[in-house]
Amino acid sequence: MIADKISVRAKNIKPSSTLAVNKKAAEMIAAGEKVINLSVGEPDFDTPDFVKQVAIKALNEGFTKYTDSSGIKPLRQAICEKFKRDNNLVYEPDQIVVSCGAKHSLFNIMLAICDDGDEIIIPAPYWVSYPEMVKLAGGKCVICRYNEHFKMDIEHFKSIITKRTKALILNSPSNPTGIVYTRQELEQIAEIACKHGIIVVSDEVYEKLIYDAQKHVSIASLGDEIKKLTVVVNGVSKTYAMTGWRIGYLAAELPLAKAIANIQSQTTSNPTSFVQKAALEAISADQSFIGKMVEEFERRRDYILSNISPLIEYCRPAGAFYLLMKIGNMSSTQLAQKLLEEEKLATVPGDDFGADGFVRISFATDMENIKETVKRLNRFAERIKK
Repeated sequence: MIADKISVRAKNIKPSSTLAVNKKAAEMIAAGEKVINLSVGEPDFDTPDFVKQVAIKALNEGFTKYTDSSGIKPLRQAICEKFKRDNNLVYEPDQIVVSCGAKHSLFNIMLAICDDGDEIIIPAPYWVSYPEMVKLAGGKCVICRYNEHFKMDIEHFKSIITKRTKALILNSPSNPTGIVYTRQELEQIAEIACKHGIIVVSDEVYEKLIYDAQKHVSIASLGDEIKKLTVVVNGVSKTYAMTGWRIGYLAAELPLAKAIANIQSQTTSNPTSFVQKAALEAISADQSFIGKMVEEFERRRDYILSNISPLIEYCRPAGAFYLLMKIGNMSSTQLAQKLLEEEKLATVPGDDFGADGFVRISFATDMENIKETVKRLNRFAERIKK
């Protein structure tokens, strides 16, 4: 039987709970049920038209062949300029690897740094794919507890570092909480990482989606020592509403960047050629248009926080477009199931994020859905209180 031939590594990988919920919600909607799908993390805005036009032009001009496996040089140069402009980070094009989405970049990193049994520290609550990527690469996940602010417990972080610790995955702004680490907090993390020689994989894909007049700080920008230990990951998916285009990128010290480039050259080869042209346009264009999207996300967030029942416990998001919440005293799976069955709200169970008892909703949907969602959540919270 073919099932007996599947590797143990593949058998041990969980399917994406986010995509599973999205599939179930789509099935219910197709059956005529009035489900509000709050599961998938992607902007509900369209890709800017000027970006689309560049892709169309590239197609019409026949830019459909292989490129450098790490991405075309003009795109890598533009990414270097973006890092300098936005993050005060200086890289050369050879230190940049463009991949088929930030998720692909993260997986390439795990393949490049993990030997069997190497320990990767992942602060909870975490994005569902981090642990599975580590497992696929042969590493061991070590979960760091979170504090009352849903940020990593620094004392616990110190206590779980061992001789096998290879890296820390840091995500700010965060999925699923929307928390944003301050410069002071990042300095504390950087000091520990430098002391122990720990690689920091800094997932900054939500860097532009930040609220309350806060400013994103890349941990790599805090000094030469931490920069050499950091791999910065970003992409065009969230900032430019280009989730389906699949372009992500990373910046790393040259030896690691070359190792990642070698891995990619033997697996996917280059990211889609004509999409690279579109990504180049998005990254190089006047960035002021992003502000309108951020303002709308903040407006939606503020509506939810101003109108949600005090019976609902939540982490206040300062970035991204998620709300991690808890209603009553039940498991994440039970809560997600009840919300779907009783209120037709599709949410993602928090246990896969390392936060059992919570569910995650995305507010990347229109205000009509936001208002109806708040109404249904409050009604549910009142009902289970009785």
